[in-house]
Amino acid sequence: MNKLVLVIHFWLALLVVVSCVNAQDASPQREYYELRIYHIFDYEKQAEMHDYLRSACLPALERIGITRVGVFSNLKDENDHSVYMVIPFRDVDQFTSLRDKLQQDPEFAAAQAAFSDRPLEDPVFTRIESRFMRAFSSIPVMELADYSINKTDRIFELRLYESHTADHARRKVKMFDEGETQLMRDVGMAPVFFGETLIGPTVPNLVYMLSAENEDAHKQHWQAFLESPRWAAMKDLPEYKDTVSKIRNWYLTPADFSGF
Repeated sequence: MNKLVLVIHFWLALLVVVSCVNAQDASPQREYYELRIYHIFDYEKQAEMHDYLRSACLPALERIGITRVGVFSNLKDENDHSVYMVIPFRDVDQFTSLRDKLQQDPEFAAAQAAFSDRPLEDPVFTRIESRFMRAFSSIPVMELADYSINKTDRIFELRLYESHTADHARRKVKMFDEGETQLMRDVGMAPVFFGETLIGPTVPNLVYMLSAENEDAHKQHWQAFLESPRWAAMKDLPEYKDTVSKIRNWYLTPADFSGF
């Protein structure tokens, strides 16, 4: 009888292990993101960039399976006509093969010809700032609120946190993964993505995006976050001390053809 009990316990334990492994395998694969900023200081050039993205770039990306591409402009700085893009990738290979696939697309070649054939003294943008990021484990794939899916009124806040060492950056990511991300969800901040920058300027840093139906709602969500006892308990933990050395943020509005 004791041997039978031991055998049953063994098989139950094995089933638990298999279930855990299967659960891990079923968890979403972490996405990668490129944050691309076309630096533009002229309204007419911004309109030309929008035409290129709407008619050439985004349709080509969709043909190779890249959707949910966000396109935005600066909501607060009327002198900044830059175009901000967030491009999601399922893996690194999809990112590294992108340029070759676009070059092999005859529809893209025809659609973007007018944009590319420009004189040296009249470029559409001055330069492209690019950051390549890996999604956090606490938000492995992009999360879109109903207003983003339905393309109703909405705003976005893009935030960049720099750290003075790689270890402090790692601890800040951990802080999000172990509670801060979920708190943001719970108070209605509707995070879209979180990314640890792998390649780009001012590393080490992380980038994330929040969303709301309007500015007033976004302010209320921030207030609820800052007044939360969970945040008060979290922010003073010694492990997370001095993990952020500089914060930059942009309030963004989506283009009429933006993917979210």
